[in-house]
Amino acid sequence: MSTTARTAADADRRPIAARSWRVSQAAADWLVRRGVSANGVSVAGMVAGLAAGAALMATTHLDGLPQRVAWLAAAALVIVRLLANMLDGMVAIGSGTSSAVGELYNEVPDRVSDSAALIGLGYALGGEPVLGYLAVLAGVFTAYVRALGKAAGAGQEFVGPFAKQQRMACVIGCAAYCGLAPTDWLPALGLPAIVLAVVAVGSLFTALRRLWRIGRRLRGGR
Repeated sequence: MSTTARTAADADRRPIAARSWRVSQAAADWLVRRGVSANGVSVAGMVAGLAAGAALMATTHLDGLPQRVAWLAAAALVIVRLLANMLDGMVAIGSGTSSAVGELYNEVPDRVSDSAALIGLGYALGGEPVLGYLAVLAGVFTAYVRALGKAAGAGQEFVGPFAKQQRMACVIGCAAYCGLAPTDWLPALGLPAIVLAVVAVGSLFTALRRLWRIGRRLRGGR
């Protein structure tokens, strides 16, 4: 596919700097050459997201080394999920198989994976289930506002500060810290609960900011 076609296909996608990295392009090309479908990559990412949520929940029932392994596995699986979410679109464009159905494969696994990670963190050691569900609701609301903007003719609005990447970065950072830090360094209130509260508030602020920007665009403002 030509560079012009790739650019046009990417115009309505979330801007991700890592897409332009040589290693990312090489990985996408490798998948295309082996006939891996973009939808298959999306589903694989969702499976990784669900596994991450399960690993986070498991930390409540483990201790010692197994617990630390579960924390680190969760962090790694969320990273795999994000990589899959980036590569699926690159594979679709590289193989010339972009389609309307592909939008479903791109969006639905995203919502499932986000929910699994945040709910899992809510049930993790030091977490708070209610905060996990609140973080999910706020995250889904930001995605809904983005989709609403596109449907209204204002285009996709990906502005943060707590878009998907930032929400998942918080989960990755929390899980990695809990898996590596000495027990004495963990806050008494529970780091997962603190992180979820930040994600919930930050996501709500992001949704409101997106609404404001979409409203301005629809009114003809800049």
